[in-house]
Parts: sequence; C-alpha cells; structure tokens
Amino acid sequence: MDALTALHRCGGTAGWRELARFTSRRQLAKALRSGVIEKRRHGQYAVPFAGQPAAEALCGVLSGLSAARHWDLKLKFEPERPWVTVRAHSRVSRDRREGVEVHWDDLPDEDVVEGVTSLARTVADCARWLPFDEAVSIADSALRSGRVSRQRLDEVADRMPRTGRSRALAVVAFADGRAANPFESTLRVICSQVAGLRAAPQVSIGPHRVDLADSELGLVIEAESFAFHGSVELFRADVRRYTWLATQRWVVARFLWEDVMYKPERVKRDLERLVEIHRSCGCRAVI
Repeated sequence: MDALTALHRCGGTAGWRELARFTSRRQLAKALRSGVIEKRRHGQYAVPFAGQPAAEALCGVLSGLSAARHWDLKLKFEPERPWVTVRAHSRVSRDRREGVEVHWDDLPDEDVVEGVTSLARTVADCARWLPFDEAVSIADSALRSGRVSRQRLDEVADRMPRTGRSRALAVVAFADGRAANPFESTLRVICSQVAGLRAAPQVSIGPHRVDLADSELGLVIEAESFAFHGSVELFRADVRRYTWLATQRWVVARFLWEDVMYKPERVKRDLERLVEIHRSCGCRAVI
C-alpha cells in the first residue's frame, strides 16, 4: 500500500510503528520526497494541511477539523478546506470566506492557544459540528493521547452554546480512549445502534485482546485490515487466535475498513442478524 493511503487508514497522522503495518519505508520516503506526507513533531507523519493563512486572513483562529489536525488527532476523514472561527459579530464577505468553513463565536482566552482552539475546545466544537461517528473518532483520539481528561472535556462541552451543547456532551460521554483508531471508533458507534448489543472496546479474552466484544452474547467484533497480515507469521497468529476463540464458543465477526467507513448500514444489518441468531440459539462463550 502506498504511504499516503496508509496514512489515511491510520486517521491522517501516525508514527512509523503504526504505518509499518500498512506500508514500507521505501514508500514512506517516496511520499515524503513528493510532499504528499510531512514529518511532524515527535516523529509523527501527517497529511499536510496549511490552514493558518486562512485563519490570519479572516482575523480568526483555526478550529474544528483544522484544529484537530493541528493537535495530531486522528480523523475519520480529512478536512477538504480550512476551518476557522471568527468573532461572533464579524462581517466576513462571501468572497473572503470562499473555500473556508467559517464559524462565528466569541472564544474565551482559555480556549485559544497560539491562534488555534485548545485541545478540549477543539473536541467540543467537533462534537457540535460533525456527524456523531466522526466526532467520536476525534474525542477517542484526544483521550487516548493522554493530553486531556474526560473531566476537562465535560467541563468545556457543558459551557457550549445551547445549540449543540447536548451533542457535545453525548460525544464526550460515549468517547473511550481504549479505541485504537477511527476505524474502531466508527465500528463501535455502529454497534451502539444495534439493539441488544453491548460492545466494549479492547477486551482481553484469555491470552488475546480483541477490538470489540459483547461478553454476554459471546460475540467478538473485529475491525479487520488486510494490511495487518503483512507477514506469514502475523497471518498464522491471527488464524490461531480465531480458532482458539471458536474453541471457547466465541463467534468472531470481521468487518472491512471500507464497509465500516462507507457502508455502515450494511454493517449494522449484519450485526443485527448476529445478535438475533445468538439470542435464539442460547449459546454462551467461555468467559
């Protein structure tokens, strides 16, 4: 897989250890030379995104998806244009805001860090403005990074304007830093929409850890990547893992990245059918 595609699969930002599951150093070097990928702080690689000039031109600050990219949060989808917040009553002509996602708000000083919304404010804004699964992916990433606490996210979400406040609080309440990436975050959101399914992330079962599992149903749900089986040994280990889970009466459902990201209704229907089968058969996994 080419390095840019691999980086998108990783949420738009990743270190080499994560990228190595999908691509080679040769492909990474090629992408860096061509400029489609840039090396960021702390050995992170990211999809280039120059939003600061747009914010300066509008006398605003980077916010939303642009701020999330600045903070190296993993995104379900990359922003197609800069996101900028300007003062509540600023007049920004149509031609000046062309090609820019503009929001109006009076931001407290504590919510702005060097021309970018703070990490917690960025999560809260994305929770207000984005679809639930995209917002959860960002909130999961923020918690996983360890740079912000759930308490802080709750505090900032709770003081959002009435329009969008309940959405922000719902995203923070659902967020879970155990999710490894937007793929798993999005899959967990789909699971939450299935009646009778309670899927927890990163569950340990015997000697193995799985992406999602409902212990009552004995159902393992995996965010499956073909690229993960990049070697014979990884492939063998995965086959043995699934066989062991079967011997313990666990049923493993494996879902592809493109289905989870672009065909969520299909994934939801499959999960609903699995829950129906499990509830009717009375099977129980070994816990």
